[in-house]
Amino acid sequence: MATLYYAKTIIPSPCKKFYRKTIVASVQPTPSAIKVVINGINKAIGKAAILAVTRARGMELAGAIDSQLVGQDAGQICGMEEPLEIPVLNDLTMVLGSIAQSRATGVVVDFTEPSTVYDNVKQAAAFGLSSVVYVPKLELGTVSALSVFCEKASMGCLIAPTLSIGSVLLQQAAIQASFHYNNVEIVESRSNPSELPSQEAIQIANNLSDLGQLYNREDISTDNPARGQVVGEDGVRVHSLVLPGLPSGTSVHFSGPGEVYTLRHDITNVQCLMPGLILAIRKVVRLKVINWQAILFDLLFQIIKHNILLLLQNLIYGLEKFL
Repeated sequence: MATLYYAKTIIPSPCKKFYRKTIVASVQPTPSAIKVVINGINKAIGKAAILAVTRARGMELAGAIDSQLVGQDAGQICGMEEPLEIPVLNDLTMVLGSIAQSRATGVVVDFTEPSTVYDNVKQAAAFGLSSVVYVPKLELGTVSALSVFCEKASMGCLIAPTLSIGSVLLQQAAIQASFHYNNVEIVESRSNPSELPSQEAIQIANNLSDLGQLYNREDISTDNPARGQVVGEDGVRVHSLVLPGLPSGTSVHFSGPGEVYTLRHDITNVQCLMPGLILAIRKVVRLKVINWQAILFDLLFQIIKHNILLLLQNLIYGLEKFL
């Protein structure tokens, strides 16, 4: 990147001083783009990720991996007007080797299956690439094994229970509300019953359980299946709906004497996950270990910190007047 600036040169003279403007060009190396490999592009989120990465500044799509659609152009699969001239491959190692030879900074985004995540992250780390993993129903044992591996390899890896800004907002609001209510139930809807309870619902329940609060004491020990599944150790119950036409959504219902407080978040399109994905790619290259939520909360604070501060100031001012 060339930086231009004006310099003023003073030439002494017996009578007066003459000024001459000169232009000096300082050439600075342009930072290389992050090379991104999308693993699992046959899914809707994989196609959306390709579009998001190609439009993101400072990123370059370096590979598209899937066991299906092999040989087809990644851009045409996503509906782009012009092909990207990047064929879909079924060999992750080949793409990783090409990026490693170029010594570029690279990230593998994994949308595959729980059974393949561990091997995929190990492969990426072996070639010096970080990983962003967004795979539902990932077992805790796999996460623990990846944590140990990434710590030894000093390689960054982000396993995201969600990439949605709204979901992070809901989780933060639920944590705040849990200090004021003793009853809480989570109701969620998904189109695919195999994803239930969802990773998002499990994450919310675990967050609330980690606060030392005991919920729903009236029937905490009941085994009635109509009362939903208890997730965590503190009585948080999850109810799941599978109905055609319903958007993927999560509601957290709190109640106290004389009132009910409900938080709700709906996802109607995978596009809502793309801002979180792009930020995760930018941040994971700086990590040296596995990280679950730091990047997601960083995303939250970067986007809304000014609005939240203003809202809190107004709320405090209003409460002071009311009290």
